[in-house]
Amino acid sequence: MSVKQAAAVASNIIPTGSGVSMQMLVSAEEGPNFAMRRFMIQPGGSMPNHTNQVEHEQYVLSGSAEIGIAGEIFKVNPGDVVFIPAQTPHWYKNTGDSPFVFLCLVPNKPDLTTILEPEVSC
Repeated sequence: MSVKQAAAVASNIIPTGSGVSMQMLVSAEEGPNFAMRRFMIQPGGSMPNHTNQVEHEQYVLSGSAEIGIAGEIFKVNPGDVVFIPAQTPHWYKNTGDSPFVFLCLVPNKPDLTTILEPEVSC
């Protein structure tokens, strides 16, 4: 069990993205089943088209973005909930003037991110 301020958790740059950082709010060492991460994508920033071995459950906190999931494009805003199945190609692009911030929960299983060929929309 733990309680902490998110602002006290270190933020790490995601090198495969442009203007993307991530905080590990609840790590695999803390939570036996799920990890909780907070991502921030700066205005104009993006994550390339990629797949993961694990599913993603996401909740948008602030900002706006386009998310490509399996070839379909979704516009997301605060309060939106996103589910991305394991092995499904997906990408993100901040389309607003403020940071796009979302929580991302993933199962504590081995994961591998595979960058795919870029899509025209990404």
